[in-house]
Amino acid sequence: MKAFNVPEFYRSPIISKIKQYRKIQDPRKKDNSPTLLDFGPVQFLIARHFGFCYGVENAIEISFKALEENPGKRIFLLSQMIHNPDVNNDLIERGVQFLQDTNGKQLIPFDSLTSEDIVIIPAFGAPLNIIELLDSKQIKTEAYNTTCPFVERVWKKSESIGKELYTIIIHGKHNHEETRSTFSRSDKHNKAIIVRDLAEAKLLGEYILGNKSIEQFKIDFKDKYSEDLNIETDLQRLGVINQTTMLASETQEIANFFKSLMIEKYGVEVVNQHFADTRDTLCYATNENQDATYGLLESNADIAIVVGGYNSSNTSHLVELCERKFPTYFISSETEIINQQTIHHFDYSSKKQLTTTHFLPNKSPVKIILTSGASCPDSILEGVIHKINSFYSDIKSVEEVIKHLSN
Repeated sequence: MKAFNVPEFYRSPIISKIKQYRKIQDPRKKDNSPTLLDFGPVQFLIARHFGFCYGVENAIEISFKALEENPGKRIFLLSQMIHNPDVNNDLIERGVQFLQDTNGKQLIPFDSLTSEDIVIIPAFGAPLNIIELLDSKQIKTEAYNTTCPFVERVWKKSESIGKELYTIIIHGKHNHEETRSTFSRSDKHNKAIIVRDLAEAKLLGEYILGNKSIEQFKIDFKDKYSEDLNIETDLQRLGVINQTTMLASETQEIANFFKSLMIEKYGVEVVNQHFADTRDTLCYATNENQDATYGLLESNADIAIVVGGYNSSNTSHLVELCERKFPTYFISSETEIINQQTIHHFDYSSKKQLTTTHFLPNKSPVKIILTSGASCPDSILEGVIHKINSFYSDIKSVEEVIKHLSN
């Protein structure tokens, strides 16, 4: 896989050595067990896969390249490049301005842009109407388009099934940048509708079976479907794709549900005429990180710490998985760990910042699951390790722990 020119301050000597060790030990990526870092009174169980993915490193490289190549020019990001506050703040400090926030709210009017300006397309891509608007202003986005290739793969899949006249069901968060971009392309090729989860898929199933009215449909799926979608004629042939950072198991459940519904309505003999079997369209990193998290669930630990941006979809699903077994703390960086007693953390379901005291158990050794989302720099994970280690005496040195790992 291509090596990207990512700024050194995002790297971590500790994490790099761990990743290199696991790469040599498990080149085929068959072993999802965690890596044990034994510092004595604290033991960290590090996920097999975590941190920057191909698409994120590609986006960072292109964004910093835009800064280097265009001194004196105004440089804009369409929205957050990735869902990590540290990376986005680094770009802002270097003069990059954001045209929209993560929900699509305009921060700087498009009318203020000129053909001399540089606009970076984020890793999530951009809706077609915005690309067309930038083109109309003669702003060239090709050189600094950081759209993840795995997102583009989803777009190609939507085009393929759309051209075969299947209505495209997108498993995703309707206000997420990537899903908005995917919807705009799906809508171009055929009708499209977004479902957030299995519960919303089952709600759509009621309309497929004719059990609910079109008036109620407009309420239940407001802003989530093609304007010209007809629930009586356009829900007879379906294909499922997804936002690349969704929970893989739920995407499969949703696809299985719609396929069984088509069998129920039309019969198993002709199900292929009504349901397009699409391979999972999650990105490789989302799959690997989720598989590695299932590996963590087989471990014995006291708590789990998941590090990443609070609006990061892929990170939220790692939290969701860890919560199945461990007391789990979702933090953006080591600064959320106040002291040995207190941690500030984010509750994704309620979207609220919480404070927990006595989060570290009074025992030795304390066993901590540690992982991060695909947009989280390794340097932040290292910061978490150092912060927690600072609370204990008789901590082994990093050199000793890494040396033992290699042995």
